[in-house]
Amino acid sequence: MMNELSLIQRIIVWVIPVIFAITVHETAHGWVAKKYGDNTAKMLGRLTLNPLKHIDPVGTILLPGILLLTGTGFIFGWAKPVPVDARNFKNPRQDMAIVALAGPVSNLLMAVGWALIARAGVTINVDFMTQPMIYWGIAGISINLVLALINLIPIPPLDGSRVVSGILPNRWAWQYNKLERYGFLILLLMLFTGTLNVILGYPMFLAQNMFFSLAGLG
Repeated sequence: MMNELSLIQRIIVWVIPVIFAITVHETAHGWVAKKYGDNTAKMLGRLTLNPLKHIDPVGTILLPGILLLTGTGFIFGWAKPVPVDARNFKNPRQDMAIVALAGPVSNLLMAVGWALIARAGVTINVDFMTQPMIYWGIAGISINLVLALINLIPIPPLDGSRVVSGILPNRWAWQYNKLERYGFLILLLMLFTGTLNVILGYPMFLAQNMFFSLAGLG
């Protein structure tokens, strides 16, 4: 459905869902970390839904913009990571795994929210409201599912790696976490070589079908 939109229209459709998806994802990390005893994000002013506090020039603006302009059909990004100090947790590795999962879970909850917005648009069936709500719903579902699935890939420093690190024995976890310095390079290589599409294609297809059905678009 997005193919019928002009470039300006696509930017308008995508910008709000992308900013919300990335901002809430990071805030969720900080909020759950606070629940487990770490106030670092709050003390540094990062426990907020103000997107200006989380925007990363490359991950929030440049990369999503390039992906949108090049028509890859695959848009994702990231914000400045919310600071978390695991030393403040009672069970650092296990609690850190839960904090990490908060990000993808928040994206899944937002995907539900965008699906309900799209369904409301379908139900209302008023021209000037229906189309924008459906387009925003599709974009919101898509970006949030992409962020949730990508972040569950066990490549440090993605959220999935924190879960794996919490399960591994200490010695193995330490070696595994050394990959973090290469993580985003690996991810970008996977993106531009098409490997990411191969890995996430089928899970994304299934998840989109489920959420589009909830939105009344199935």
